[in-house]
Amino acid sequence: MASGPVNASCAAPDHRGLWSRRGAILGTLGVMGSMAHPGLAHAGGQLEEPLADAVRSALSSAISNQAPPVPEFASTEARLAYLRWLGAMSDRLRPKKPEWSVRREFLETVWYESKRAGLDTALVLGLIQVESNFRKFAVSPVGARGYTQVMPFWTRVLGDGDPGKLFHMQTNLRFGCVILRHYLDRERGDLFMGLGRYNGSRGKALYPDAVLGARRRWELTA
Repeated sequence: MASGPVNASCAAPDHRGLWSRRGAILGTLGVMGSMAHPGLAHAGGQLEEPLADAVRSALSSAISNQAPPVPEFASTEARLAYLRWLGAMSDRLRPKKPEWSVRREFLETVWYESKRAGLDTALVLGLIQVESNFRKFAVSPVGARGYTQVMPFWTRVLGDGDPGKLFHMQTNLRFGCVILRHYLDRERGDLFMGLGRYNGSRGKALYPDAVLGARRRWELTA
């Protein structure tokens, strides 16, 4: 599995509308739609596809590694950068998670799991906003579960077959990040197509535009 961060250079060409004004508008509408129906999640659903044995083994290994989300830093500068990120994201997330200890644990885990999967943390937070609006026990009309709206079949394919574990915070975030990394690798880094595959709507603009629109809220600006 690739471990490099996802960035704008991986995005689809402009004709797909990812960086257009239309994309920003659709992103806002998608997020507003999920907020307007608090009992449902925005997700479509990942499609179960055959996996090569090597791919299945690699994904299962990525899921099963239970290292705790404890930040480790190579330098003081890196630690300070993380603390700045944590403070900024905490302020933005407060309306959804008012309790500091809950908010901190969630953000620490998002940071850890996104970095572990080679994903941009703002992208992952944008995906969570669109998928579940930061609701731990969200369930979509097609049965996707939790923060990142993982389809239950993934626990059978990669885990022990217990879909109830998808409501555990770290388990859900790990599954979501590993699956998104897998889909981006399948699409050779193409955000538009990878996000569409994650949602089960590959090739359609609504979902990628919604996630990329939401991503802007979670970007750390200087």
